[in-house]
Amino acid sequence: MFCGSSMGVQPAYQQAALAMGEALARRELGLVYGGGNVGLMGTIADATLAAGGEVIGVIPDFMVAKEIAHAGLTQLHIVKSMHERKTMMAQLSDAFVALPGGYGTLEEFCEVLTWAQLGLHQKPFGLLNVNGYYSPLLKFFDQAVTEEFLRPINRSLVLEASEPENLLDLLANYQPQYVDKWIRKEVKP
Repeated sequence: MFCGSSMGVQPAYQQAALAMGEALARRELGLVYGGGNVGLMGTIADATLAAGGEVIGVIPDFMVAKEIAHAGLTQLHIVKSMHERKTMMAQLSDAFVALPGGYGTLEEFCEVLTWAQLGLHQKPFGLLNVNGYYSPLLKFFDQAVTEEFLRPINRSLVLEASEPENLLDLLANYQPQYVDKWIRKEVKP
């Protein structure tokens, strides 16, 4: 799970994080996330734990030093770098979801999405599009297809729903489609 270390301005973001945490626990799905106790990160972890779910955090040591590590998780892995964090989170996860967030959320989501495009894994991806938060990003992905910077089959890697239960259903029913050749060389006059 990738999400903001702040709450954002709309109460719907916090409500979505609470609902997602409860839905994960209800479905007996564990949460793997960045290990923080602040913002939407802390909210989804607390909600999952309160509903009886398992929560695994992965946090770099420099963030622990700033006292933002969540102390009440099922497991907390402390790693040396952001790169190590992303690698471990990807290894521990069966799917990837982004709730609203900023640069870090987008960077982490897009990196593991690129890994799927390259064929390094076949795990599903979802954006929880709370109040249309990710609509501009989805429009960008569609524009990348129109401009032929992204193939339609790779655009289809990103699933989207506005409600946690709907997104979890999409992820559960995901069928990976791997394209062996993801780059084509074209010569234009």
